[in-house]
Amino acid sequence: MRGQNMSEQAPQRSLELFRSGFFCAESVLLAIAESQGIHSDLIPRIATGFCSGVSRTGGMCGALSGAIMGISLAAGRNSPHESIEICYTLTQKLISRFEELHGSVNCRQLIGCDLATEAGQRYFIENQLMERCLQCAEDATRIAISLIAELQH
Repeated sequence: MRGQNMSEQAPQRSLELFRSGFFCAESVLLAIAESQGIHSDLIPRIATGFCSGVSRTGGMCGALSGAIMGISLAAGRNSPHESIEICYTLTQKLISRFEELHGSVNCRQLIGCDLATEAGQRYFIENQLMERCLQCAEDATRIAISLIAELQH
C-alpha cells in the first residue's frame, strides 16, 4: 500500500474491513496501520472501545478516533523527552477537516440517534445509517493518510 496508491487503497481497505464485521475505529486504525507496514496483535483491539461513538456514549466518532490513533502510530512519541507538537498538529488538522466535511465530530450528531438504546439501534438500521458511518470511515482514513504522507515528505 505504500507510495502513490496508498492514499486510495487505505480508505478502500477501511471500508472493506468495516463491511467484514470490524467496527469504525477498528477498521480505520487497522487500514492506516497496514498502510504504514505496522502489524501488531494489539491492532485493532486497542480501538474497540472507541467504536460506536466511544462505546455507544455518543462521544467522538469512532472513525475519527481510529484515525487519531493511526496518526499517533506515525507521529506519536516513544519517550517523554520527545515532542508532541507534530502529532498534535496533525491531529488538530484531521479533526478540523473532518468537522468541515461532516459538520460535527460527535457520533450522536453525525447519525442522529442514540446507539445506547434499542430504539436508537433500530433507527440506525431502519434508516441505513451504516452508509453514513462508512462515509465517515472512508473520509477519516483518507484525511489521516494524506496528513501522514505530508509528514513523510
